[in-house]
Amino acid sequence: MSNEPQWHLANIWENVAEAIPDAPAVSMGDRQLTWREYEKRASQLAQVFVDNGLSADSKVSIYSYNSIEYLEAQFAAFKARMCPININYRYLETELAHVITNSDSEALVYQASFAPRVAAIRDQLPQVKLFLEIDDGSGEHLEGAKSYEEELSKASPMPIIERSNDDIYMLYTGGTTGLPKGVMYDHKTFSSALISKALGLRGIEPPKSQDDIGPIAKAMAEQGASPRSLPACPLMHGTGMWVGVVIPHAMGGNVTLFDNRKFDAEALLDLIVEEKVQEIVIVGDVFAKPMVKALDEAKASGKPYDMSALKMVNSSGVMWSAETKKQLLEHMDVMIFDSMGSTEGSMGTAIATRDSIGTDQTGKFQLSPTTKVFNEDEQEVKPGSGEVGLICNGGMVPIGYYKDEAKSAETFKVINGVRYSIPGDYASVEEDGSITLLGRGSTCINSGGEKIFPEEVEEAMKLHDSVYDCLVVGVPDDRFGQSVTAVYSLAEDQNPSPEDLKGHIRGQLADYKAPRNYVQANAVPRADNGKADYKGAKQIAMESLGL
Repeated sequence: MSNEPQWHLANIWENVAEAIPDAPAVSMGDRQLTWREYEKRASQLAQVFVDNGLSADSKVSIYSYNSIEYLEAQFAAFKARMCPININYRYLETELAHVITNSDSEALVYQASFAPRVAAIRDQLPQVKLFLEIDDGSGEHLEGAKSYEEELSKASPMPIIERSNDDIYMLYTGGTTGLPKGVMYDHKTFSSALISKALGLRGIEPPKSQDDIGPIAKAMAEQGASPRSLPACPLMHGTGMWVGVVIPHAMGGNVTLFDNRKFDAEALLDLIVEEKVQEIVIVGDVFAKPMVKALDEAKASGKPYDMSALKMVNSSGVMWSAETKKQLLEHMDVMIFDSMGSTEGSMGTAIATRDSIGTDQTGKFQLSPTTKVFNEDEQEVKPGSGEVGLICNGGMVPIGYYKDEAKSAETFKVINGVRYSIPGDYASVEEDGSITLLGRGSTCINSGGEKIFPEEVEEAMKLHDSVYDCLVVGVPDDRFGQSVTAVYSLAEDQNPSPEDLKGHIRGQLADYKAPRNYVQANAVPRADNGKADYKGAKQIAMESLGL
């Protein structure tokens, strides 16, 4: 083993379990595991993987709603130097088969309710050696599959083994186009950057290696400062897993899982109160707006929610409007962390509190020290110049996309001797060095030669009191090439005319950015994690406009 500091997620969590074995690690409903129990069950499951022919670098696909078993399967894979593969639980047969085969998965851990989907593609999965079925009470079963709990309970814990900084951690991302791709990190780059930054933001001296994690967790436990986290969004996405699990677990915290398969604001707020949750992870306005509505209604009824335990609200992945943050802060005295980034890396943060929210602006972020904005000539954009450039993250940079060298070369580039991740997000740099996020280039609309970023128009639309949600797309236009089109849904008991919306937009945006078409929808199409479904929005627009 080299003399460089060692970083591996399995080692980190084993260190926590050794330091605070009797502290709570994960809970869901009536179930709770201590760190000792969590570590032991993961070790038993790791042995199950080995006993079924898997070895170091084998891939283990996990097809499950948020569950304790999801976290155990991930921990077990790390323990055996294997790579867990996240599968979106909304995937149907085509995407499901793609992720399992593209990732070269040799095991599939899945909830029994998904057995019919797995059965439909089983003949496409000759490389899968182990089908491990989690009993979820659905009554479904895949013939020949092994029982998760039975196999785990009869296995002996796998002994702790030596691991490498270079072991691969991979997260599949749907992106904005094409089939899902696996984004690869090595354990050292991923865990050291993510954990050190998170602890630093909390005023804790960043660890120099994984060996510092145990003492940090023990000290926090002795001070009664171990975090109680609740990821309200799916664990299958980076936001829920990284912010809701990896970070609090690195501090010896307890992760409370949300037992709702669709977002329910009232159930979330009830759980926060019941479990005295300190940190939650949501996804922008899509989660925050229903929370505000539920909080408003509870207050109006004379039975407000007690949010005194909650100290932090985290979000990443989608735009979170300043207005909604302000409304949320009226009900809770918390620190809001709004992170800008993607599976390919974190780039910046906007922090808001009750004291600062008056100056907060939607889409404005402070860049991480390793993040730059470069123009098309690979020159750094000057603050206050008004020039638009691509955001380039030089910190937690992935190795690349799994089995996709062309996409890797396009996204991960060396500029001035530094390797950057460039997912395709455009921004301008303000005079104070902060940036204003404009949007992803792949969704940019070209109308009459002008570039329009949908996010800017969407946020302007959502500032209208009647508009609940909005996505903006370009539809074919004989004259302009593309025509800016707003697909929007309304708040309850609201019915503004298109003229009202047009007048509202004219006061905020240049004429060429204003939508030419307004299409009202019952619900704006979004993925389960709140991210925009521009393909679905465009389909709604095209059908409504007869195109």
